[in-house]
Amino acid sequence: MILTVTPNPSLDRTYEIPSLDRGEVIRATGERMDPGGKGVNVSRAVTAAGRRTVAVLPLGGAPGSLVADLLHAQGIEVAPVPVAGATRSNIALAEADGVLTKINAPGPELTAAEEELLLETVRTQSRDASWIACCGSLPRGLVPSWYAALVARAHAAGTRIALDTSGPALLAALRERPDVVKPNAEELSEAVGRPLATIGDAVKAAEDLRERGAGAVLASLGADGQLLVEASGVWFGSARVDAVRSNVGAGDSSLAGFLIAGGSGPDALASAVAHGAAAVQLPGSVMPGPADLDPDAVTVTSSVPVDRVLTEPVS
Repeated sequence: MILTVTPNPSLDRTYEIPSLDRGEVIRATGERMDPGGKGVNVSRAVTAAGRRTVAVLPLGGAPGSLVADLLHAQGIEVAPVPVAGATRSNIALAEADGVLTKINAPGPELTAAEEELLLETVRTQSRDASWIACCGSLPRGLVPSWYAALVARAHAAGTRIALDTSGPALLAALRERPDVVKPNAEELSEAVGRPLATIGDAVKAAEDLRERGAGAVLASLGADGQLLVEASGVWFGSARVDAVRSNVGAGDSSLAGFLIAGGSGPDALASAVAHGAAAVQLPGSVMPGPADLDPDAVTVTSSVPVDRVLTEPVS
């Protein structure tokens, strides 16, 4: 079982529109409502793979109830943490030409009691977990060191933990030695404080994070592929993608694929790449199932092309 923790979940409303014209009345041609948050997406991907997951998340108000209902409808077990504030509602405007405009609400501010209840819920729910995946931004009321406290508690209970966050929360958590961290190229660059122009630059940045405490670094490099840097070696994975339809949740699908396959080594990286490549070829935030995967399109090698220039360098 993979336990996911999403401290700042959302109810995501997506409206399809012809074009975004400021100051005008715009009539949507389509709409959908989804449970949102990086950890939520990991749970959705794990469920799509036919594996068990439990999603821990603070929920409040009518939006929180809708998030729980939507997850239950997808067969996902939910361990809700009741909070006084309403779960945030995010809006995405999808134009006909593919441009996506997102409006993300800040979300509720958690009290000290709600914070402790969230930590305690993770502790009780993680007894049967092979991994805990902690994902996304922190809501108001939680300090940047909150993830560090969660990592420490997970390790004290003997549970492995994967962390997908950024900025001060990521840096603070490194001192507690999370088993896996999963930055994208921009987050990796921010963490080490320097630009990334080549795959070799990304390898060195990942090695720096390991020196600061990360057990392993699974780095998403967008169209260029993914890197896995851990104690036993460095691997680079890529996949053939026929057509990109949506990259929403692709990184979360990759993390799910990595953890499903054991969370270490080249086979786990191959699973991560296959899940990520499948996700970008599906519409919206649809998570891939086994039938969507194409393992033959994936290449994983220890001969990392360190001199290859990134398609989208990070300055």
